[in-house]
Amino acid sequence: MDTLISLQVFRLVAELKSFAAAGRRLELSPAMVSKHVMHLEQRLGTRLLNRTSRHVSLTESGTLYFEQSKQMLDALEEVEAAVTKATVVPRGTLRVSGPVWLASPAFVGVLADYRSRYQDVNIELDLSGRLVNLVEEGFDLALRASNSPGDNLIARPIATVPFYLVGAPKYLDRAGSPQKLSDLAAHALLWYSLAPTDVPWPALAHAPAEKVSFTPVLSSTNESLLHLAALQSMGLALLPKWLIEQDLQAQRLTRVLPEQAWCKATLYGVYPSRKYLSSKVRTFLDFLVDDPRLK
Repeated sequence: MDTLISLQVFRLVAELKSFAAAGRRLELSPAMVSKHVMHLEQRLGTRLLNRTSRHVSLTESGTLYFEQSKQMLDALEEVEAAVTKATVVPRGTLRVSGPVWLASPAFVGVLADYRSRYQDVNIELDLSGRLVNLVEEGFDLALRASNSPGDNLIARPIATVPFYLVGAPKYLDRAGSPQKLSDLAAHALLWYSLAPTDVPWPALAHAPAEKVSFTPVLSSTNESLLHLAALQSMGLALLPKWLIEQDLQAQRLTRVLPEQAWCKATLYGVYPSRKYLSSKVRTFLDFLVDDPRLK
């Protein structure tokens, strides 16, 4: 059997987690799909897939083989496109890691439009906020809001995301609206757990930075939880604009000390190497960079 074709069949089975679905996509019978996978397993002397009547999953060897072979196949498609001057159609599963607050209306709108344009790409998002190992865990791309997006990685800036201090009108009616930084010490703050609570806040351009100490009434590493708590009038929260933009427009939340120079984060698209940048990763990054909703 043609090993290259078997590789392409195996990749699709692994991505779709189904022999039948891969067969339909490739117009092959399930039996022929199975033969191609068995050809690779016999060639390698190891099982690549665990099979049951309802479930297909990669073995440990299969995971390693899948990650390495898909890079090779993606690169081959790119080379063929360059030689023939054809357009490579993005396809397959795009595995992306990102911060929790990407679960926002603006970002989901971009995802929907990308998927509408590139219907052969399935998107798998890990928004746990953890720092994933792209190569070892099989991620195509990480979206990271950081000044240091990662050593030995390629980082492409996507957008600058401002953070606003906000509170619900009901909370502000009850507790009063802060007029200066030092007023925050008397307020209930909802805080991102990994950020320090005793820091010099960035001040106005004409004033020095001012240190404000406080004890949060609620701490969490999940910005979505802090967002919901702010909507429930629990206190003030420092949140990314993408997450709260619609709440500000609907006046469910109000900016506090809007003249203050609160923090900004640069969102980067991070990937291991330019050498194996597939069309699905490249088009996704271009889509994010060009979309005005993320500005």
